[in-house]
Amino acid sequence: MSSAAFAEPTNQGQWTLPSRGRVGMISLIAAESAIFTIFVVAYIFYIGKSLSGPAPKDVLTVPIFATVCLLSSSLSIHLAVRALRDARVGIFGLLWFLTMALGAIFLIGTGLEWRRLIFHEGLTVRTNLFGTTYYSLVGLHAFHVTVGLLVIALVMAFTLLGKVTPKYAERLEVFSLYWHFVDAVWIVVFTVVYLVGR
Repeated sequence: MSSAAFAEPTNQGQWTLPSRGRVGMISLIAAESAIFTIFVVAYIFYIGKSLSGPAPKDVLTVPIFATVCLLSSSLSIHLAVRALRDARVGIFGLLWFLTMALGAIFLIGTGLEWRRLIFHEGLTVRTNLFGTTYYSLVGLHAFHVTVGLLVIALVMAFTLLGKVTPKYAERLEVFSLYWHFVDAVWIVVFTVVYLVGR
């Protein structure tokens, strides 16, 4: 029998524990997914049950441009993290700023929509069941976008100060999971509110 049969196993393919940051972020996303599920189910349950107007079809317009901006930001943040891993800090900064700008455009679009609904259409959170569930669901998402933008803006500030280096790529990749989650949730919210709910 050859000695090769008793050779020590190599480390190739050996499984290693994921980072604590990644596990923490995945746990946060799982918890937030449960919260969003409750709000989405509530919205669907109350569709068409308002006793008074306005109805979704009367006042909602499909936010196509804002949606394209937000979904595009998933690509830009992915490319930004990849650029940082490759030590292309300048490219990272540009793509990170683009992500921030796209997210801000989406948030401004949401604010403008709310302004129109409140002041021109008379739809508030107290108007009817539709108003209550609409502002609750879209507002919950807008809150998560705002939190993400604050983090992105903070990282942008550190980038401009020259403090962001490739060693932070892993942490920013973990954060990018949150941003991808926010974008994925918007696909669900968009479908339920602006397509199914109308």
